[in-house]
Amino acid sequence: MFFLTTILLFGFASAQKVIQLTYCSIDEHHLRMDCKYAPSAESPEVFCKYTQGERLLDTTDPDEEQHAPFKHRAKARIFPGNNCRLLFKNLPNGKSNFTCNIKQAESGTTATKTSVVEKKLLLPCSAWSVLLQSCSGLLLTLMTLPMLLEIHWL
Repeated sequence: MFFLTTILLFGFASAQKVIQLTYCSIDEHHLRMDCKYAPSAESPEVFCKYTQGERLLDTTDPDEEQHAPFKHRAKARIFPGNNCRLLFKNLPNGKSNFTCNIKQAESGTTATKTSVVEKKLLLPCSAWSVLLQSCSGLLLTLMTLPMLLEIHWL
């Protein structure tokens, strides 16, 4: 029993996972979504895909085919630093669900993360918006550091 538990825990520890899913607007109607993941130690090759429900927006897997309405609207690419980016044109008004799926090439195990994007609340893409979405703890620390150190500006 101990042996089986150890193998199962090792399998979970070595599997990839999605660390964070951030998004911003490139301009008023276009979405950029970044899916940061931790790859598995077993297989460095991963495939990334973005979906909305059952509809495939785009994928880096050559064995899957993108839904026809999204061929000119969505593009997924993997960038260095374990980041899968989706560029999505003509984001509709209202709320939309986007799911990032990271699939290990050899074993087929998948890690997913879903986020609800509301067009009217999107921040423009900039270093500041990424910092606000992904590093709120760091931002809070940097902003309160002068108060903690009792720095006097006058």
